[in-house]
Amino acid sequence: MQDPEAVPVVLVGGADQAVDQDSVREGFERQLGGRLVAPAARTLVLELNRARVEGRLEGATPEGRFAGFAAGLGTREPLSGLFVRYPVLARLLGTECVHASAATAELLERFAADRAALVEGLLGGVDPGALTGVDLGQGDTHQRGRSVAMLRFADGRTVVYKPRPLDQHACFDRLVAWLDDRLPGLGLRTVAAVRREGYGWLEFVGHRPCGSVGEADLFYRRQGALLALLYALDGADMHCENLIACGDQPVLVDVETLLHPSVPAATTAGPDPAALALAASVHRTCLLPQLLIGEHGALDISALGGGQAALSPADAVDWADAGTDTMHLVRRRVPYSGSPNRPSLDGREIDPGAYGAALLTGFRLGYDILVACRDELLAKDGPLAGFGTAPARFVGRATRLYATLLDESAHPDVLGDAVDRDVLFSLLYAESAGDPVRGRLVEHEIADLWDGDVPVFVHRPGSTDVWSSRGARLPGLLATPALVATEEKISALDEVDRHHQEWLISAALSTRRARRVTHRADAPVLPTAPAAVPEPRRLLAAACGIADEIVGRAVRDDSRANWIGLELVDGRHWAVTPMGAGLADGYTGVALFLAQLGRLTGVGRYTDLAARAVLPLPRLIHALASEPELSRAVGPGGFHGLGGLCYALARLATLLGDDRLGDCLPLALRALATSARTHDPAGPPADVGTGLAGGLAALLAVHRETGLAEAASLAAEFADRLLPAAGGLPDGFLRGRAGAGWALCRYESAAAPPGGTYAAAGRALLGRTARGAEAGTDLGWCSGLSGTLLACMADTAASAPAVPATAWDRLAGDRPPLSDLSLCHGELGTVEALAVAAAHGLPGASARLTHRAGLVLGALDGYGPRCATPDTVPSPGLLTGLSGIGYALLRLGFAETVPSVFLLDPTPGER
Repeated sequence: MQDPEAVPVVLVGGADQAVDQDSVREGFERQLGGRLVAPAARTLVLELNRARVEGRLEGATPEGRFAGFAAGLGTREPLSGLFVRYPVLARLLGTECVHASAATAELLERFAADRAALVEGLLGGVDPGALTGVDLGQGDTHQRGRSVAMLRFADGRTVVYKPRPLDQHACFDRLVAWLDDRLPGLGLRTVAAVRREGYGWLEFVGHRPCGSVGEADLFYRRQGALLALLYALDGADMHCENLIACGDQPVLVDVETLLHPSVPAATTAGPDPAALALAASVHRTCLLPQLLIGEHGALDISALGGGQAALSPADAVDWADAGTDTMHLVRRRVPYSGSPNRPSLDGREIDPGAYGAALLTGFRLGYDILVACRDELLAKDGPLAGFGTAPARFVGRATRLYATLLDESAHPDVLGDAVDRDVLFSLLYAESAGDPVRGRLVEHEIADLWDGDVPVFVHRPGSTDVWSSRGARLPGLLATPALVATEEKISALDEVDRHHQEWLISAALSTRRARRVTHRADAPVLPTAPAAVPEPRRLLAAACGIADEIVGRAVRDDSRANWIGLELVDGRHWAVTPMGAGLADGYTGVALFLAQLGRLTGVGRYTDLAARAVLPLPRLIHALASEPELSRAVGPGGFHGLGGLCYALARLATLLGDDRLGDCLPLALRALATSARTHDPAGPPADVGTGLAGGLAALLAVHRETGLAEAASLAAEFADRLLPAAGGLPDGFLRGRAGAGWALCRYESAAAPPGGTYAAAGRALLGRTARGAEAGTDLGWCSGLSGTLLACMADTAASAPAVPATAWDRLAGDRPPLSDLSLCHGELGTVEALAVAAAHGLPGASARLTHRAGLVLGALDGYGPRCATPDTVPSPGLLTGLSGIGYALLRLGFAETVPSVFLLDPTPGER
């Protein structure tokens, strides 16, 4: 390895090209030291700990012993010994020094050649004085240590250096000028540039606050128009670090990922049209809110909503007792410094949610201009033409994956033998299984990772070829030239697509409302609309109206259909995502509603769409049954797990007459059994939503629906597992003891001798829950009063816990409908409890049910099907969305033929 001090750094100077050489050299050495720390820190701390344990440290204080160790290790003999033990580390540090020195020398040589052009083109013709600093590492390093850099001058001004072509910037500038000519008053700002062969210079754009509310509104209208343009151009990766809020201007400072190819990842259940549609939508730009979710919360990385200083949402490598002899590695949240991408006013950052209307207005204006002037845009000599040969970045994988691999490759265990580090990087081959495009990238990715770089690839939008960082050509890697795909997309822009993109914008903005709220007795209610008579025909017509909206939102291809929806991914944060298979918020729940409606009406479009939606289920079930760890990760739950999948398979096989679904039930039951046989000493959860109680109830329903003996025998195992685990649950049905008690009672009434321990334990749980029913204020099914009453009423034995009369009064009294009509914790969840009470002949329940159902119909007529999503954005799911509202209407009108999905009931005739 070369000594860093022996590596020459070319510094230039002269009367008209002054460089403060001492300042630049000092900055280079400081930044190089920081770059050398990354691969060396873990090993050095390990050596420090060994020296401390062995008593080889000298010094009176922890800080003194640390300083003595560092000074000693920096001498030739100890350093040589370290490199003998860790030869891979020696290679990495040497490579880093050589690459950083060469990249810096290259930068300074280019600066010397281009200084006059920078003064003229970026600095207004006014000489800025000497170059006083070069801030390297502004972003990831690529191509052997090269990175974006900030050049600081004596007069305080700054210029940005990019060690890659700026052709895309030039093309984008022309396109923005074209759009501005057709949208008077828009005036989108771009970044001034000086382009050179293979590199270039950009003006530095600093953050500037808005001067008024009017400027803030204009900022978001401009950002909406920018979003329309980026959507049409298949822009990607425009995250918070790539946009600067400069007064009333959202300024993109990195446009290297325009016309980005779409390369979908391989999935267990095969290609998903909803995933493909989302990947081609406004969502892909990363301009709209997108959350990185970890065990400690979420971080918005988008250009619109991200950029705030925060702690990381997941644990990262950090150091405790730094600078002392007890320094050691810990994993904890680390600070994220934020980005200047959000506008501010009066010293406070502006909440983008308050300007959603301005954003949508700007988006519509931009979109409509693109449609109206489409022929101009697509002409051979039009503003798109130059993009075909402009080098652009191809992002094959998330940078976070590369960062994780680089971080873990600095572990001492893989620095003693290059083979061990190669084995770590070869995880990319496993990650690319079944993905021929990304599989071809791996050898080039590994080469870049060995250099300490984040791998980078380049494509030209007019070609299907891709090039590695070292210039290796990967011919025909892409299925279609990106320019062709973009032209086809622009040709297809229309009013229907715009409406869909506007829904995605509204949905993405709503995800900033992080918390999920249960509906309490004092929860928001709707102004009372005139009640309607809840006769079956009217209920069925309302359900059909909801179903037609769901049909219109479906995304189809030749093999299947799916939806994009809003999903609560960790109990606190919502995400716009293609629907998975889960019953609660996936396509099986939507299919269950459509199939049930098709059975009642005979309307083929509902039944056909339900059948297309569940086509991937057999393949998915086979994968789950084949991979035990995957089944355990999914869990046995009745709504958020394999129990719900088994229930849906059984019901849909009946409703659709689909033998394929019935034939894969045994495999699904095998996967369900595996999901409960975890190696975790704590066992699987016990609740209905994610755990054993839901799996048990689903097994009983499957057995009654299909007669499968495997379901009955597995139910006995689940009941035995649930019995000792249910006592520690909180109140509530979906995640609490009411649901667990109900499941145990149902098991004894269906499969066990009466008077046994299951019903006794279940009724004890229900009794504890019922006693607290009067005190609670939550009216919802999932965690409140409705679920408690439903569980108690579902146990028809004489010894069932008594339900306080005042509880019914609070649930069904003379109050307006809740502002949320959903099943989970909305108005229709409360109505289901009344429906079960009426079916059991509870005095007065039938009249109350008719009254509440009439109020629901009136609310639907007046306000539409309001979901349990943030801002009540319509989403297709069962528990929180449109499908559940529609299904509940069918229950109200046709309870004798439509089973309760709340109670995972089978076909009524099979009970």
